[in-house]
Parts: sequence; structure tokens; C-alpha cells
Amino acid sequence: MIRLSRLEEIKDLRTVWPHEALDFTPWLSQDDNISLLGDALGIDISVDEIESNVGDFNVDIFASEIGTNRKIIIENQFEDTNHDHLGKLFTYASGKYAEVIVWVVKHAREEHKAAIEWLNNHTDDKVGFFLCEIKLYQIGNSEPAVKFEVIERPNDWTKEVKMSESANKTQQLRYEYWVAFEDYAFKNSTFSKHFRRRKPSNNHWMNFSIGSSVCHIAVSQIQKRNELDVELFISEDNDLFHSLFEQRVLFGVFILWDTRDKKM
Repeated sequence: MIRLSRLEEIKDLRTVWPHEALDFTPWLSQDDNISLLGDALGIDISVDEIESNVGDFNVDIFASEIGTNRKIIIENQFEDTNHDHLGKLFTYASGKYAEVIVWVVKHAREEHKAAIEWLNNHTDDKVGFFLCEIKLYQIGNSEPAVKFEVIERPNDWTKEVKMSESANKTQQLRYEYWVAFEDYAFKNSTFSKHFRRRKPSNNHWMNFSIGSSVCHIAVSQIQKRNELDVELFISEDNDLFHSLFEQRVLFGVFILWDTRDKKM
């Protein structure tokens, strides 16, 4: 009989990150770790700056969404949520013109869950608030594992309904196409292993993260040709672009290379 170990939660986050600003924020800002948070939120995050200036204050992490460049602020709190940090979210969001506001906490109090839910229900579809708890787990003497548990998120269903009602015919067709595309693509085990579901939109493109803030894949609807274009965008990494270009014969398919925009 297989012997199973018990999964145990580590209650004291400071056993792993002794100091929120000096240890946790720098850890979270690293590509591999911010992608864990991004996976939980359903957003591809690229960190722009930590301890980013907002007047006389600093927001823990200032970031952008890969592909859309929507501005993101992330505020960390190694304790129960409080009114002080809730107020800071508004200050930082307005100062950075953020459209995605993320509050990462040890424990979310009921009144603050309700506040974030209320904000999501009473703001337009360009702004979204996330409330997320940090969890640490361990099996026996194994290394601790982190999990970001989303407590509150934007009411996507409501906002998608608003979008559908206001969309023109072309936008509605794009939205319906992406819904069908995901239903089809994620039935393929290889595809679902490497990519995660995206929120369908009425844009002509859909971005997919590949685990790096340096590059991402964009799939675009080309309705005039009844085709899909698949592009790999590489940002600010000339060495990676030229390395792939030098090995282009190994891909086995015809690829257009755009040396100006660093995409293929």
C-alpha cells in the first residue's frame, strides 16, 4: 500500500519571507513568481518597477499586462486587511492610472471582501479589483509551496454581458469566435498542457503567456483572408531574437521575421 503524507499549511508567512518589503516584494517581482500570481488571476504580468513612487508614497509593485499594456498595481500586506491599505489602493491606482488593482494579503476580512466586491460591481469594464490571499503549504520536510487564492475578482460575466450588448456586429463575431476557439483548442491535451484559458474579448487578437515576461504568443483573426496569424513577440531581447533567427531552418515551417518589431 502506498504511504501518503499529509499536506500542512504554514501559518506564519515570515518563516519564509521575514520582511514584507525586503523579502516578499522582491521575491514576487521575479518572473517565475509573478507568473504564479498571474496564473491565479488570469493575467500575464510584466513587472515594471518595485517600490514605485506615487507622490510621497510607494506602491509595492507597478506592472503592465503583457499584450495590452494595461497598468497594474500590486499592494502586499502580511496581516489581516485593514482600512489603511484599502485607502492606499485608491491613492496608488489614481496616481499610476492603473486599470488592474491587486491586493495580496495574509487574510481578507469579511468587510473588505464586501468592499472589493462592491467596487467590481460599481466600476466600468476597464477597471478590475482583485483580493488575493497568500497560502504556504508543506508535505513532511519538503520545501514550502506557495499558492495564491483569489478571494474576490471582477464580475466577468456581468462585464461580458455589458460588452455584448454594446458591441457592434464585427465585435460580437470576434467574441463568439474566441469562445469557440478556446472550446476547441483546450480539448487538445498538448495545447492545454502549455497554455491556460484566456478571457474572450471583442478584440481581433488573443495573447498567450509562455512563462516569460520577455516574450508572448499572439493569435490574430484575419477576417479578410479567413485565416489566423500566430506571432511570437520578443521585447527588448535582441540576443534571443537573433538566436532564434540563426536557427530558423530547424523550425521546419515558413516563418516571416520582423526585425523591426522583433516578432516572428
